[in-house]
Amino acid sequence: MRVAKVALISGFVLGSTLAVALYARQAGRASPHESVSETIDGSLVTITYGRPYMRGRTIFGRLVPYGRVWCPGADEATTFDSARDVQMGGLKVPAGPHTIWMLPSADAWTLFVSNEPSGFHTNYNASANLGSLELQKRSIETPVEQLTFAIVKNPNGAGGIVKMTWETTEVSVPFTVQ
Repeated sequence: MRVAKVALISGFVLGSTLAVALYARQAGRASPHESVSETIDGSLVTITYGRPYMRGRTIFGRLVPYGRVWCPGADEATTFDSARDVQMGGLKVPAGPHTIWMLPSADAWTLFVSNEPSGFHTNYNASANLGSLELQKRSIETPVEQLTFAIVKNPNGAGGIVKMTWETTEVSVPFTVQ
């Protein structure tokens, strides 16, 4: 009985310490970090990213300049991770984590998928690109204050759709699991 009590108390102390450490790490960041996940056609797909806020700023064309490659997030580079290979347009993305980057413009956006599994959001390495593809872009009426990614099942068939929204812009790309 005494051993069980000691084990229970030790577990509580360890769990509490880990929770406080995680909170302290997030509390010091201007942009909280989150992950979104969805199981699409039997494969877990996850995007992990920092979520900056608009804070009254003009984002696209000003804070995020047009014509310059940008990592959609803050701090660590945003990652796309799939348990199985996926096909995004003409680009085959092998299973595992990949940093993702975007080239925004007023009219068209390009997604770059990197072979690098991690990195910092300002250290774009073009030589590590697996490939690129054009994103579907649309304007939205109500501004989105905080950068947001979503992974949803494709309502028109197999696979899924990755969506990123911020300010009054939504970009997306459909994908299928191989």
